[in-house]
Amino acid sequence: MSRSPLRAAETPARRATRRAAAAPDLLALLAGGGEVSGADIAVSLGITRAAVWKQIEQLRARGLAVHAEAGRGYRLDAPIELLDASRIAMTMTARERESVGAIDVRWQIDSTSSELARTTESLPMPRACLAEIQTAGRGRRGRRWQTPLAGGIALSFVRRFDGGMATLSGLSLVAGIAVLRALADTGIDGVALKWPNDIVANGKKLGGILVELGGDALGPCRAIVGIGLNVRIGTEEGAAIDQPWTDLAALAGGATPSRNAVAGRMLARLAEALETFATAGFAAFESDYAQHDALRGRDVVIASGNERWTALADGVTSRGALRVVRDGRAIDVDSGEISVRATGD
Repeated sequence: MSRSPLRAAETPARRATRRAAAAPDLLALLAGGGEVSGADIAVSLGITRAAVWKQIEQLRARGLAVHAEAGRGYRLDAPIELLDASRIAMTMTARERESVGAIDVRWQIDSTSSELARTTESLPMPRACLAEIQTAGRGRRGRRWQTPLAGGIALSFVRRFDGGMATLSGLSLVAGIAVLRALADTGIDGVALKWPNDIVANGKKLGGILVELGGDALGPCRAIVGIGLNVRIGTEEGAAIDQPWTDLAALAGGATPSRNAVAGRMLARLAEALETFATAGFAAFESDYAQHDALRGRDVVIASGNERWTALADGVTSRGALRVVRDGRAIDVDSGEISVRATGD
């Protein structure tokens, strides 16, 4: 009499890991927008129908509208495009791929910038990291940066610089110019830059930039440029945002641009801009920034500590500081010491 081989009991930890791994595969099955039955999903992923339901609830908690039709299955509100390293690389020339370096796409991570910071000593630079979900994404001054699952782009890029940190003044503005060039590559125009790190359109926030420096203050050093961009934000998710916002879908007339194409062009343009910046500094970008300066000529409120004062924005200096005029006197305002909002925002 033959016996079936013994099967080791699955531990709770292993079961949890298997279920977590099913989430991106489940979303891939639904990405096309068509209905998929719970039974088909369970068979495809090797999990139970109950586990499928739990995964659907997790996707909903991440901001995805997943509809359930009795006797028919599950479907998304609209088709989505998941980030894919090979598709991102396909948007670049061979020279651009070399300048960007390795592209690491994660399903979930604390922060793409934190991941690059952890690996700068063990992995070569330049390199890029992107994620569908960030559990601890951050913006300027420690603010949290979150976008709904598959509704935005969160990426970071790290590069080495031979000079010291003082030579990197204006880097966040250069990164903003790179983003605008990338959007133009994909047919998106009408975007501007709001000093020091906001990407805006029609007075509404489209994205943000965070630069973090490491290494030797006198050189060599490294810069990690983190970028968050709204691609398509649903009405419900948008209601939780505490400031006027917009997304690429709105700028494109309702058609959602390819996330992989936008991500690829952003990385290519960012690598290109940082290469120029390494040798020529912010001076090489001053005229470009002036053309897309969302604050120049506007009254702005500047907050520094407990002090708030109003001035007229008058462009930026050759080192990337905000120049304002107050009582007829020009004043340079440096990043990291103030917050700026246009009057009436």
